[in-house]
Amino acid sequence: MTNLKQPRIALGTWAWGDTPNGQVFGNHLTTTELQPVVDAAMAAGLTLWDTAYAYGAGASEEKVGELLQAYPRESYQLSTKFTPQMATGASDHEVADMLAGSLKRLKTDYIDLYWIHNPADIEKWTPQLIPLVQSGQIKQIGVSNHNLAQIKRVNEILGAADVQISAVQNHFSLLYRSSEKAGIIDYCQQHDLTFFAYMVLEQGILTGRYDSEHPLPAGSARAAAYNGVLPQISALVAALTEIGAKQQASAVEVATAYALAKGTTPIIGVTKAKYIPSEAAALALKLTSADIDRLESLAAAADVDTKGSWEAPMI
Repeated sequence: MTNLKQPRIALGTWAWGDTPNGQVFGNHLTTTELQPVVDAAMAAGLTLWDTAYAYGAGASEEKVGELLQAYPRESYQLSTKFTPQMATGASDHEVADMLAGSLKRLKTDYIDLYWIHNPADIEKWTPQLIPLVQSGQIKQIGVSNHNLAQIKRVNEILGAADVQISAVQNHFSLLYRSSEKAGIIDYCQQHDLTFFAYMVLEQGILTGRYDSEHPLPAGSARAAAYNGVLPQISALVAALTEIGAKQQASAVEVATAYALAKGTTPIIGVTKAKYIPSEAAALALKLTSADIDRLESLAAAADVDTKGSWEAPMI
């Protein structure tokens, strides 16, 4: 197995699977609204799409599959996930069954990067990936929300069949650096694994678009999780904005550039075509060591815990 060839930024579609009343992100997106996003991203060379059955019980996958039909399959890459908690228990081949559903919704016969979404029962689920790689239905394997010991154990199990993981996907941002502190990012770099960083913008609070007077949409899960900490991160967001202004860049671009500077591949959720140019801009943005030190110091001073309810500590 070779390491996944990919753009340096991936596009996340978690919000694409939001419920009709927008319970998670506060919006409900249609394929008509999202088609310009896909077209702009593909034109910009952002061609790796990250989704999961868990994002709206297949709703996100269905939209991704439909919206990419206009493009040749070899022109983009698909990343989706097996979520153990969503297994039905009705089969001895749960991973293959969930994959089959994803393939149908995504309108393809293979997945470029297939993930075990969390480390529930590694010994049970990991071996089920092996025949799927051998059949060509999965090109690469990744693990998400795994700690270092769990990552190593997955590789031990797969190694018996001469298969290895190619990527790790964990929560990483200025406000949540658990995977860095646990040595996971270093481990990935030492073993030629791609570290995908999700929630780099912390569901929008590091974009500069939200503050105490302009909170996240009321009634959404992200509002409940983040609106209360907006005052604590105001100095950090101001610094992101100030550092960006020196290079005609936005806070979004600086926060993304920070994740890039740490050697990660950011997964950025984009819901409007107008935000696509920011991703290309982030790739060109250069942060100094002083910029990074300042941002990390302000993030630490904010003293905000953004660990998701689904996450176990990495250390």
